[in-house]
Amino acid sequence: MTDYGWDAERERSFAPSRSGELVPGRVVRAERGLCDVVTEAGPARAVVVSSGADDRPTPCTGDWVAVRPATTATSATVVEVLERRTAVVRSTASRTSRSQVLAANVDTVAVVVSLADPLKHGRIERMLALAWESGATPVVVLTKADRCADLGSTFAEVAEVAPGAEMVVTSAATGAGLDACTAVLSGTVVLLGPSGAGKSSLGNRLLGEDLLATGAVRGSDGKGRHTTAWRELLPMPHGGVLLDTPGLRGVGLHEVDEGLDQTFAEITELARNCRFADCAHGTEPGCAVLSAVEEGHLTRRRLDSYHRLQRENAHAASRTDARLRAELERPKKQITRHIRAIKKSPNFKV
Repeated sequence: MTDYGWDAERERSFAPSRSGELVPGRVVRAERGLCDVVTEAGPARAVVVSSGADDRPTPCTGDWVAVRPATTATSATVVEVLERRTAVVRSTASRTSRSQVLAANVDTVAVVVSLADPLKHGRIERMLALAWESGATPVVVLTKADRCADLGSTFAEVAEVAPGAEMVVTSAATGAGLDACTAVLSGTVVLLGPSGAGKSSLGNRLLGEDLLATGAVRGSDGKGRHTTAWRELLPMPHGGVLLDTPGLRGVGLHEVDEGLDQTFAEITELARNCRFADCAHGTEPGCAVLSAVEEGHLTRRRLDSYHRLQRENAHAASRTDARLRAELERPKKQITRHIRAIKKSPNFKV
């Protein structure tokens, strides 16, 4: 169990459950209604007990769970999800307030960026916001360095959108940078990135053997196939465990206030000097952030991205916060009332 991250603190918190003949286990793969778990007695296939409670977490890869062992008459069952120390969470594509846990109890989030493709700054910022909000340590892993024509300037370009995050440059093809990568990816490591970024190739290098399926990238648009079909936890030979994930086509934000503050740390720092405490960095006088843009210390693209992700985050939060939802709708209603008043005016002409 220690190979999968079980420690003394977990043991102490789980002690009361042992009296009920439950044993701890870690979810290495989760499916609907079923989990592959590793326990003190070895791997097991367990059924997930449904309580019907909406607020009860569904087991996710990386979760620590309480398992009732199998008997001659019954299958092993997962009866409880233990408290998560960290969790990588994104918003679902639906218009509901639901969120999706991509990985639980991770120590390091590796944001994987391919150097063989044009950089998408907004995508990197989104993934970093999720990583910082998770409570784990973000590391930006630049892959396919052997296919980058100007490594120095590209590295500097990524560094500008990843303040505070450690960065490593790697090539699975040549082996360059893999020792440095192994040194900074510790504990439970989750790989996040789009299809074709090189997550599975990097994962195989970290695992020491080809356990993860890899696929070719289309030359027309640089996109790859989803060769990883599910999230799975695998022990690494140097210690720790690796959690590979399918390529992320969409990265919806879900309550990432702190994650955005960390991702846009320079804007957060500049905002301390704004004249107004609630400055939105739009048109307000005495805005230190806008001054930084005018003076060339902050790019307009960076500020626009910050505003865009803030709006998205506020919209996601409004799905569960009635008061916030009303505040967001108020400007629209004011505009509607204004238009109606104009139309009722005797001077209005079509």
